[in-house]
Amino acid sequence: MAERVPSLFLFKQIHDALEKSVNNGIREMGLTFSQASVLRILSNASGCQMSMKELEKALHVAQSTTARIVLNMERNGLVDSFGDASDKRVKYIRLTEKGKTLNEVARQKKDADETAMYSGFSEEEKQLFFSMLERIKRNIMS
Repeated sequence: MAERVPSLFLFKQIHDALEKSVNNGIREMGLTFSQASVLRILSNASGCQMSMKELEKALHVAQSTTARIVLNMERNGLVDSFGDASDKRVKYIRLTEKGKTLNEVARQKKDADETAMYSGFSEEEKQLFFSMLERIKRNIMS
């Protein structure tokens, strides 16, 4: 009888395949995965904006990494940054119209990837699978 492939190996293969698909899709739009993540996070924020500190926490990366990502996005016209009038230490990031448009295109690509990923699954199976993934995430992050 063939040995069962360890689930960690399967997760790695799935991750690599999804990452490749996503990166290929967003590269065509001139985006990196991190930039697409910023677009998604900001699009879900109130007023499509948040402070650099909030963005840093949402991305789970260092301040210097967040600053580099945002700087590149500003250069490409995807976000604007501005200071807080009452506290000069606070910097805000806001999606531009170009950023909103690109986010919508990236969202459509993500939706197509999700549809392909769940091909052949019933709604009940999708819900069960998602709840199991959430549980695994809680188990390993606690």
